[in-house]
Amino acid sequence: MTEQTPSSTEAVTVSRAGSQDSYHGPAEWFTGSVRVDPLFAVRHPAAGSGALVTFEPAARTDWHTHPLGQTLIVTAGCGRVQQWGGPIQEIRPGDVVSIPANTKHWHGAAPTTAMSHIAIQEQQQGSVANWLEKVSEEQYGS
Repeated sequence: MTEQTPSSTEAVTVSRAGSQDSYHGPAEWFTGSVRVDPLFAVRHPAAGSGALVTFEPAARTDWHTHPLGQTLIVTAGCGRVQQWGGPIQEIRPGDVVSIPANTKHWHGAAPTTAMSHIAIQEQQQGSVANWLEKVSEEQYGS
């Protein structure tokens, strides 16, 4: 006989696709056309949140860091990711990108192809990212 573990007093919830409003990635954090579809928000005591982010061709984030790191799961298209001082890496559907805490980087679509990824990160002291300077055209390599 298997011993049963007591259940939490909280109920299991289902967040329906499309139940949260999409928004355009703000120009102060992105170059080009970017749509963010929130998937889940922080639910204490957990600190994680996630979103489906869609970049039109050549769209990208600014340079930024995450206090507790970030995981990207590419779902469609072709994209790029670069760590400060490192080479640009191509990313495609099914690829999982693990970005360590406080690592300066950017990510976005390829020059002629859109890209979507699920972004998962945790907040620390209310912040999930520290936004830095724009990625120049030369850095992007278009």
